[in-house]
Amino acid sequence: MTRVALTTLGCKVNQYETAEIEAGLVAQGFTIVPFNDEADIYIVNTCTVTHRTDYQSRQLIRRAHRTNPSAVIVATGCYAQTAPENLAELPGVTLVVGTEAKGDIPRMLEELTAASPCVVVSDTACIQGLSSVPLSHFPGHTRAFLKIQDGCSAFCSYCIIPYARGKSRSLAQDSVIAQIERFSTAGFREVVLTGIHLGLYGHDLSPRTDIVQLLRRIEELGCIERLRISSIEPMEITEGLITLMAESTMVCRHLHIPLQSGDDGILASMRRQYTTRQFRAVIETLRTAVPEIAIGMDVMVGFPGEGEREFTTTRDFLEGLPIAYLHVFPYSKRPGTAAAGFPDHVDERVKKERAGELRALGRKKRIAFNETFIGRNLSVLIEEKRDRTTGLCKGFSDNYIPVLIQDGNRFQSNAIVDIRAYGACNESLLGRGLGHA
Repeated sequence: MTRVALTTLGCKVNQYETAEIEAGLVAQGFTIVPFNDEADIYIVNTCTVTHRTDYQSRQLIRRAHRTNPSAVIVATGCYAQTAPENLAELPGVTLVVGTEAKGDIPRMLEELTAASPCVVVSDTACIQGLSSVPLSHFPGHTRAFLKIQDGCSAFCSYCIIPYARGKSRSLAQDSVIAQIERFSTAGFREVVLTGIHLGLYGHDLSPRTDIVQLLRRIEELGCIERLRISSIEPMEITEGLITLMAESTMVCRHLHIPLQSGDDGILASMRRQYTTRQFRAVIETLRTAVPEIAIGMDVMVGFPGEGEREFTTTRDFLEGLPIAYLHVFPYSKRPGTAAAGFPDHVDERVKKERAGELRALGRKKRIAFNETFIGRNLSVLIEEKRDRTTGLCKGFSDNYIPVLIQDGNRFQSNAIVDIRAYGACNESLLGRGLGHA
């Protein structure tokens, strides 16, 4: 049996695509082994959102080659799409596969004969439509991810992803429903809907639809117990979506919303389509309609032109927002993007200091949000892996609070358990189980 090892960098969309590749490999008789094991074939699903993820992708390829110098190595994903020549030069790389051909990797491996690197990368601007591979297994996760949208047409000045993935396109509603039903039948209790620009879901379909109509249909059918929405743009959080989240018993009370900067001048330079005033209005409307919602945010530090005044404005803006956590990352110069040619790039040391300051603020926000639930009941989906520090059973509430369960030994992974929070431990709550749901 030919042994194949896969690994993934980057977003939930990438993780879903790796699961699709793995399903195709299993169907053709390949044996899947852990990436750290010796394998005959290694597949690295790369990310290129920052120069650090480029570096990590190259390191994983080099690690695979050291583990088995005679193995076939396949590089795919966004980095493979935007800079295939960089990956083709690495020792051991046999195939470099871009965005459109990613799903053909199992077939390519069956037919592989060439000794020199083969590059299969096409123009993403020509990609039409979106399809999916039927999945009943999502390796390594208690909750399943489902890609319902791909691509982006926004072209924010710092972002390379539209060049890596092409224009926005959506999975047909019936296909979404069918895949959720497969996950449910396989035993999953929660599905996370993912996309590159999720708020544009359905705009390219005929007849045109949107994410609110999709969510209402899923809830009416009762396909799954929990449905979580991944990252969504602030101006695509409509009144209809807010109303649905306030009324739903299925859609989790949790949204991740990219802010990027709390300074209007920087937002304009980034080509973000909102002001801080508009952003704040969305957050306040959400918190009023869904009081217990967890709101997370992406924030970028060190964008070209971000001086001390602009950074302070961002920090002060974040201080005043009723949010649950922050995902902070430094600006990374991406080739071919507009911002790469902007003046006034920020020193790396300054970026690191600013990122550390905002991460500390994010930790403070996370602890403060969590502590409002001490003494209250939460519904928690039990994870398979235990907490590394305490060894306790762990899980997440529907509003994305990490919970360590004192008496978790009596609960099985993938159970939804009612717990009562009685204290806090770092950025998690401590709880005791009340029963199964």
